[in-house]
Amino acid sequence: VDFTVEVERSLRVLDGAVAVFDGVAGVEAQSETVWRQADRYGVPRICFINKLDRVGADFDRAYGTILTRLGANAVRMQLPMGIEKDFMGLVDLITMKAYKFVEGDGPGIEEMPAIPDEYIELAEARRMEMIEKIVEIDDDLVEKFLEGGEFSVEELKDATRKSAIAGHAVPVFCGSALHDKCVHPLLDAIVDYLPTPLDLGAIKGTDPKNEDAEVERPSDSDGPLAALAFKTISDPNGDLTFIRIYSGTMNRGDSVYNPRTRKKERIGRLMFMHADKREAVDTVRAGNICAVVGLKDIITGDTICAQDAQVVLESM
Repeated sequence: VDFTVEVERSLRVLDGAVAVFDGVAGVEAQSETVWRQADRYGVPRICFINKLDRVGADFDRAYGTILTRLGANAVRMQLPMGIEKDFMGLVDLITMKAYKFVEGDGPGIEEMPAIPDEYIELAEARRMEMIEKIVEIDDDLVEKFLEGGEFSVEELKDATRKSAIAGHAVPVFCGSALHDKCVHPLLDAIVDYLPTPLDLGAIKGTDPKNEDAEVERPSDSDGPLAALAFKTISDPNGDLTFIRIYSGTMNRGDSVYNPRTRKKERIGRLMFMHADKREAVDTVRAGNICAVVGLKDIITGDTICAQDAQVVLESM
């Protein structure tokens, strides 16, 4: 609960999120709080049920807590093979292929010749349940489902993406992050099912000279600058301000405008942050999240924009 503010300001600037749950405990109290925050900001999300190699892990029970405690329309996209110390692979319910975990570099999984016999019946039942939930987003697909039609992998992936972005369904994946089991398929799922900035349309703000006038900024690097400072931390080399760029391009050395203070500020160094590693860059574009060194009067929640195209974005 100590991190509620951190979660709040992060969710404000994210296009999508992965909700991670414990394979033993399922949905815990803090997960409910974070889930409600994501609902408030309309953040599309996918779920990852983790730690399935722990004693007491139960994928179906953890999945059940997502349905009951969060009230989410959760959809199982994978079927784990084995559990606890015997957790050895998974079945991808969209492609109906089985994968086993392997040690060493690379994706950490290897396709099996076929789904093991003991999992075929359950995998087919789970697949029908999955299809029934994800096709609800499209009337033509519902009709095809009711008529007993076959679906291609592309159709199912497309329907899952639309359902996830619209907040209609929440795809659920499984694995054990500590031992790199199923992390690679999860990364593929982030690319396949979570939105890009273009999927979410234009960000809405207000005109600082007329607060009743709504202003839209599409996610376009060639448009006027519109960005939100969502976090500030002190640093020995100068305060770091974390910024999400919604529109336009920001270059090192640019002058930017803050509608709250009605002052211009100069962009010092620009960096992409990778946990504790910092990558210096000269330019950031629409859709990027970066850190800026050297901004003096910018606080959390401030909008940064072009002076000749002013906008104030909703703060957190």
